[in-house]
Amino acid sequence: MYIGIAAHSEEPDMTLIVKSHRFLEELWSMCGSTVRLVLGGYWGLMKHVVDKAVELGFTVIILPPLELEHVEFPEKAIVIKTGVSFRARSVFLTRTSDVLVVLGGAAGCIQELVTAYTEKKPVYVLIDTGYSTDLVKNWPTYLDNRMLAPILKYSDPVELARDVCKFRERSSVKKGIEY
Repeated sequence: MYIGIAAHSEEPDMTLIVKSHRFLEELWSMCGSTVRLVLGGYWGLMKHVVDKAVELGFTVIILPPLELEHVEFPEKAIVIKTGVSFRARSVFLTRTSDVLVVLGGAAGCIQELVTAYTEKKPVYVLIDTGYSTDLVKNWPTYLDNRMLAPILKYSDPVELARDVCKFRERSSVKKGIEY
């Protein structure tokens, strides 16, 4: 299963770094190497997520935008230089992923959330982060009457990770897929 991670592009506060690391540790504990993480870059909160994920042993795929393809990436990450802008890269990220996890961010993360919803991909959002994505806290579970995919909200990063792994288990049973 591919898990898209939407995360702030600016340097986060320590509280969000800790929450992100707790999420990753629990995800590794429950899902381990059966999932791959997909991110849109290697700066800000995304850098902290990538570094921790690589340290834990996850396969990490980075889809940087054209404007930042020159960044030095971790050797163990898979980097796919798509040659597209920030916004288009966000579409690639969500289309590549089976689910999207939003760990906190601004308009780019909100765009990825809406794109995932329209692509019928479940969205798991960490709230109470202090970032613009906290606005989702007051949104309904579905963005419109089509009810394409749920938008689920969590204050606890451990509970968020557990539910993402439960989704993986349910979807693999439903599809008859072995990870």
